[in-house]
Amino acid sequence: MCTTSNPRSFQEAIKQPGLTGVARGKELLQELHGQDASSQLFKMKSVFAFSTLLALASAAAVPERQVRPAVTAYDGYKVFRVAVKNQVNKVSKIIEQLELETWKAPKAPGALADIVVPPSKVAEFEAAVAGMEVTTMHEDLAASIEEESNFSAYAVGSANATWFNSYHSYNDHLQFLRDLQATYPTRSAIVTSGNSNEGRPITGIHFWGSSGKGKKPAVIFHSTVHAREWITTMVNEYLAFNLLTKYDTDAEIKSFVDKYDFYVFPVVNPDGFVFTQTNTRLWRKNRQSNTGSTCIGRDINRNWNFQWSVTGGASTNPCAEDYKGRAASDAPETTNLANFIRSVKSSQGLKLFIDWHAYSQLFMTPYGYSCTARAAKHTELVSLAAGAASAIQAVYGTRFTSGPICSTIYKATGSSVDWANDVGGSEYTFTAELRDTGANGFVLPASQIVPSGVETWAGLRYLLLNMK
Repeated sequence: MCTTSNPRSFQEAIKQPGLTGVARGKELLQELHGQDASSQLFKMKSVFAFSTLLALASAAAVPERQVRPAVTAYDGYKVFRVAVKNQVNKVSKIIEQLELETWKAPKAPGALADIVVPPSKVAEFEAAVAGMEVTTMHEDLAASIEEESNFSAYAVGSANATWFNSYHSYNDHLQFLRDLQATYPTRSAIVTSGNSNEGRPITGIHFWGSSGKGKKPAVIFHSTVHAREWITTMVNEYLAFNLLTKYDTDAEIKSFVDKYDFYVFPVVNPDGFVFTQTNTRLWRKNRQSNTGSTCIGRDINRNWNFQWSVTGGASTNPCAEDYKGRAASDAPETTNLANFIRSVKSSQGLKLFIDWHAYSQLFMTPYGYSCTARAAKHTELVSLAAGAASAIQAVYGTRFTSGPICSTIYKATGSSVDWANDVGGSEYTFTAELRDTGANGFVLPASQIVPSGVETWAGLRYLLLNMK
């Protein structure tokens, strides 16, 4: 990890004489690039956001913007949900004219658009959407983030169920994995899938059953591909924790772990994840620079080298949230993750790949690049996804919708799931959007970590029982 020897607070940095506007933002960003969450566990009253670097656009192309002065993050911000109905163009125009960030873009008639509005634009936004069906998701986004970011202290060596009572800093996630592995040293190992753009190892845990390491077909889980989707980190770790800690006491779980080798990567976008904890909570992409643009980052889940060039499923604008990159697999994270999957497939076979996301409550199958193309195992995959969704609902009543990515959520090109299915050679491939459907969105209260883990385990259990 890169760290600075004398990290300054945001308030100190912006007061430095001789730096204003863009210069201060750039200077501060350079200083903070290497800091991790343990050095800046943010209280959202003093956490900073670089408004332009949020890449406030959706899948549609967005105009290039100049870097604006840093602002106090999210104080007075609200998040609204707008029922688009047949007014896609109108809602899109409001977002564009007011330069608003979207959590969900108005992609099609009948869709719901989740829109973040700064305090200076609330009145104008409310006037623009007058007469439309609008609900408030977050009345005070800063307060919601501050509550979510109240991390519990983690004591080294205490990898137990209390971990799931709160969200945690990036360094604590690494320590939790090390402690979990140390508890089961004869049947687990820490693994890495190469490094991120800023040099952080993409760290995971590998565990196996009675046959020994590398002897059985693999199951690979990715999460926190999009940095702001914190619930996915915790749920992925919950699945690993459940499988490891219950191996000796639960015959069914023992049978799963004896049948497959599991590779669990809770944070495959570590640079972006750290940035959400030190700078901008709602950051999505990696932290890779873009030649000729002040905007930062590639969407790792639009950068895989399969159907990357198909139009309509990702943006070519570096400022967009779903920027696909200048070339397929030009993000170090994508390249390294793909190489790891290839290696595992070659050495032991790949039974199941799941990429965990949030939010929307969906359990999906290939393809994202096309709404008409069908995967080789389409019928079986769709059936299994529906069964997983039913198993999830049976726990707490949480409803997940299932189906192919393109027709269930939206067109997405260059995705990990499509690549894993057709290039990586996974026998079964899925992606899921975890809780919720919009009451909280990306800022999901910590009280929902355990319920989300429990119900997701039920869905995974269904797959493990029913895959051929």
